[in-house]
Amino acid sequence: MNARWKQNGLTVAGGKGQGNGINQLLDSCGLYVDDDQTIYVADQSNHRIVEWKRGATSGQVVAGGNGQGSGDHQLNYPADVIIDKERDSLIICDRSSERVVRWSRRNGTSGETIISNIVCWGLTMDENGSLYVVDRIEDEVRRYRRGESQGTVVAGGNGSGNRKGEKRLLDPRLLVDLDSSWWILATLFGS
Repeated sequence: MNARWKQNGLTVAGGKGQGNGINQLLDSCGLYVDDDQTIYVADQSNHRIVEWKRGATSGQVVAGGNGQGSGDHQLNYPADVIIDKERDSLIICDRSSERVVRWSRRNGTSGETIISNIVCWGLTMDENGSLYVVDRIEDEVRRYRRGESQGTVVAGGNGSGNRKGEKRLLDPRLLVDLDSSWWILATLFGS
């Protein structure tokens, strides 16, 4: 297969310089594209999630945007966002509040903490509704089945570093392809 990319890209979100305007982003991090091509951006330094409809010239704040903080109505450097289609909600890595938050797409006024004490850096969900979360401090990926609060380590879990003979992840990230396969991007130490 020989993939070809357009030489000139098209700006689909932001593009009006850095800032806190509804047509601007500041240190955007993770993003999610839903089935109708709506883009959800973790607008990290504005402490919000912004929704950009296809062809829109500005976005709409759908989570956070109430200043930096750890209140139910606030976000604190969100790092990633996905959609839970079954529950019609956003799932957000609220990195500096060390939690994962579920935010309804219907009311959009506050979130519910579903996982605590985790420096979440990335997440994805499989077809069974299990959530896979990257813990930036522990350098591991954990799986949380619906209803679980502890999760199970599925990759990493030996800390970071380069001790001989131990498999270790350094700064892992998650990537999901079009076939819903997920991949871990990381530096792997050990033999």
